[in-house]
This record gives sequence, C-alpha cells and structure tokens, in this order.
Amino acid sequence: MRSYSESLMAELTQQLQTINSETTNAIKQTEQSIKATIKTIEKLKAFFNKYHFENKSEEIEFFKMIKPVFAAKLIYFNEIYNIEIAKPSGSKKAIKKHYGNHLQKLKLFHKENIEFYKYYRAGNDSLDKKYFLRGKHDIKLTLDSFYFQSDHSFATSHDYKVAKIIAHDEIQSFLNANLKSLKQPTSIDKRLKWSASKAALVELLYALDTVGVFNEGKSSLNETATAIQSFFNIELGQFNRIYLEIRNRKTIEKTHFLNTLRENLVKRIENADEK
Repeated sequence: MRSYSESLMAELTQQLQTINSETTNAIKQTEQSIKATIKTIEKLKAFFNKYHFENKSEEIEFFKMIKPVFAAKLIYFNEIYNIEIAKPSGSKKAIKKHYGNHLQKLKLFHKENIEFYKYYRAGNDSLDKKYFLRGKHDIKLTLDSFYFQSDHSFATSHDYKVAKIIAHDEIQSFLNANLKSLKQPTSIDKRLKWSASKAALVELLYALDTVGVFNEGKSSLNETATAIQSFFNIELGQFNRIYLEIRNRKTIEKTHFLNTLRENLVKRIENADEK
C-alpha cells in the first residue's frame, strides 16, 4: 500500500506541476487541480478496495498517514477555489477583509479541535485505534458531521480531520502571503518574481543548502529559504513537504529542474563557442 500510494502521489505531483506551469489563471489552475486530485483519489480507493491490510497497524498507517495527504490536497484546492471565486473586486481594504475572514475560520476550526490538534501535532498514538480504525468511532471524541455521511468502508472517525489540519496549514500560508502582498507599497514591485513551479525552487533551495554557498556554509536551511522567498517574491509554505514529494518521485532523475538548468546552460555555452 505504501509503495503504491507513493507512486500515485508522485504522479499527482507531476500533474499539478504541469497545471501550474501551463495555466496562469488562478481559478482555472484550481479547477484543473481539483479534477486531477479527484481522479487520483479514485485510483487510491480502487486499489484500496482490492487490498487487504496485513494488520491493524497497517490500517492505522493508511488512515493516519496516507489517505489524509491525498484528501488534504482536494480540501486545499477546493477552499482556494472558493476563496478566489468569491474575492471582491473592490479596494484593497475589501480584499484584506475577505482574506481575514477566511483566516478567522481557520482559527475557529483550530479552537474547536484543539485537543486533537495537540494529539496529532505531538505524534501521539494512544488513541489511534479509535481514531484510525474503521468502525471504531466514539461519539465523545468530537466527530465531524461529515463522517456520518461518508463511506465507512473508506473512512475512519478522524482521517478527514487530519486532512483538514494538513490543508489548513497550506491555506493559511496562501492567505498570509496574499495579505502580505496587499500591504506592499502601491509603487511597482521591481523584485524578480519566480514564475516556475514551487517544486523547481525547492530543488534549487536544497541544492544550494547542500553545497553550503551562503555564509561560508553556516546559513541554516530555514534562513536560506526565507531569503530565497523574499528575493523571488514567493511563498513556499511547507517546503519540506515539497522536498519529500521530490524524494518520492518514481523516476531515475529526481531533480528535473536542476537537470534542465544544466542541460540548457551547456547548450548555451556550446552555441556561444560556435559563433
């Protein structure tokens, strides 16, 4: 199950990167991303329906660590679509209020589920058998109404809540980045803006950090990430999660962007030598 899900996530990541590079309109991007994610989750469910868990630990792993990552992407893209489609076309003040309202909704969800947040963030596993085994729901453990409408053969009482926590982290990054950009002076922003995919920049980030090209190799990964995000005018969010997706690519050449950089630079040098 783990091997198949990693391959499936690598496939989805590649599709999302293609959508991101080929579509500039934010709403169309999210529409296409939603469709791609739904198809991927359908593949995961089809495989799941034919799969037999070896033990309860494997079932817990699926509903705690695997399925929520896929579901989180769908939640994220759907929420971003709804946020952007309803964004007012008026003043900056109106747009700030719009984004601020959505941040408040995230904070409310966090407040209402604070105990489970602590449990999940701390890596606790004492209640995993109740949270992440099918048919083990406990009405006293703060259930989402969504659970009672879901397919109980493909859901537990809290896998969807984990997916929402993961998605909310990304949504919060999106909202904060947009609010930050609205606070910038109205003068033209002359900074370079990264226009390739986030995964490409994360490849570059980790490559630079690995070689230690800043501050004589003493700059931390987070310091380098902060500087790069500022320089290229982009919010990477949880870049470590993107790095994990790069590591899980099911291809011989995992560093697509860095390989492309090298190939094109070599061609440019060779062409210059010929002139």
